[in-house]
Amino acid sequence: MSSSQTDFHWLRWLNVALRGLHLVSVIVMGAALLGAPVASTPAVVGAAITGFTMFALDLWQKPGHLRETSGVAVLVKLALLLWMVFDAGSRAILFWLIVAGSAIFAHAPASFRHAVLLHKGSI
Repeated sequence: MSSSQTDFHWLRWLNVALRGLHLVSVIVMGAALLGAPVASTPAVVGAAITGFTMFALDLWQKPGHLRETSGVAVLVKLALLLWMVFDAGSRAILFWLIVAGSAIFAHAPASFRHAVLLHKGSI
């Protein structure tokens, strides 16, 4: 394997591991929102760290990611998360909107996820 293939191989497995940890954190957050006796703070921290790391890797591998629907979707999720911080009464619905939106973007065709919304120089 060439060096770039090896790098890609490890980056791919790092991304898989991060996605798994992120999913566990999100599930625990949902359980806490539903009243389960679990500590939500470690889940929130775990989701934030893994989510930010995945986003940073996406931007590093593809700097134009923020111009695509998938990159814009991450920014929308971050805005909804920020809203959750300040509006305790809306946390449950915002959480489920984020989960549903994430599922759609995770399984949508690549032509949708990677459609360019913002062309260079349009910002």
